[in-house]
Amino acid sequence: MHADAEQASPTEPRRHDPRRPPARPLAAVVRTPTPGATPGILATGACLPEQVVTNASLAAALGVTADWIVDRTGVHERRAAAPGEATSDLATHAARQALDRAGVDPADVGLIILGTSTPDLPLPATACRVQANLGAWGAYAMDLDAVCTGFLYALDVAHKIMRCDPAIRYAVVIGADTYSRILDYTDRRTSVLFGDGAGAVVLGRSADAAGIAYTRLGSDGRQHDLVRIPAGGSRAPASTATVAHGGHYFTMDGRAVRAFAERKLPELVADATAACGLTVADLDLLVPHQANVRLLREVTKELGFVADQVAISGTHYGNTGAASVPVTLDAAIDAGRVRPGARVLLAAFGGGMTWGSALITWPGGTAGQPTHEEPTA
Repeated sequence: MHADAEQASPTEPRRHDPRRPPARPLAAVVRTPTPGATPGILATGACLPEQVVTNASLAAALGVTADWIVDRTGVHERRAAAPGEATSDLATHAARQALDRAGVDPADVGLIILGTSTPDLPLPATACRVQANLGAWGAYAMDLDAVCTGFLYALDVAHKIMRCDPAIRYAVVIGADTYSRILDYTDRRTSVLFGDGAGAVVLGRSADAAGIAYTRLGSDGRQHDLVRIPAGGSRAPASTATVAHGGHYFTMDGRAVRAFAERKLPELVADATAACGLTVADLDLLVPHQANVRLLREVTKELGFVADQVAISGTHYGNTGAASVPVTLDAAIDAGRVRPGARVLLAAFGGGMTWGSALITWPGGTAGQPTHEEPTA
């Protein structure tokens, strides 16, 4: 039913070049909302920077080989933002592509939420810069930081806001990060994993929208120190000392985070399938956060997923933080892996520690579409 996961991974270096014209609508083009319809996903978009960072370009400085990186991470290459290119630029391109594909005028957007942990500036919200870039003057905009779970947090919040406020016709939800700006490229534990990118969806009220049938979020602040940037905030403001000691670089307790992921991803799948009365076999596609490709393949195989049920983009893009789920979803749709009636489970985990999942049911087909929504944990 689907192409093999490895074959479906993006292979064209400029698949998501923002200058390419929008080629594929997610559903029928929507210009007028359907009265009474529940908000759902109308279209997706993505933007990956043009610069490709290969394993060979990183390996020498780290004292490893390109094969060593692949063996431990499954990542072959990733993207890096150009000098002067910021998170808002990638986010704007992804959002504009999604809006074009949905046939939605930015002037009709009522809400913009950007999930990111690498904002343009500490303040104001990067989402406000995106709003200005799009010309979405009727929207209110905000950032949301749940690290790599940021997009799913933003998606759930936007969906609930739209359900509470019928005056909002459309919302743009974005996950975007530029980790190249915060990585220590002498640290082989982190620099080989991450890349830059942005992914976006447009939410609207239409019978042709992909339904958000289930969501669940959670966090465990007791593990807040597993993933962090030690300096630059109110606890350790920027100073010559924090810069000299590398306090503004991204740090991660790799072993603890791996153990968390190995435990949390199965829980997310089990909770979603149980709540919706489904089994792993009933899911057409799992779109997981691309934390580590090798880890994803091991864990999903143990859960009973076959290769063509799992969307992988990390081989070519690495871990793009909050962008990884929407970027991977967009690539899967481009590859023809999301068919009418498909059930697609999004799942992510990130610093904080945070986690989240969402079951998206595509319009069309004959399969039943369960509707169940959990309260935020």
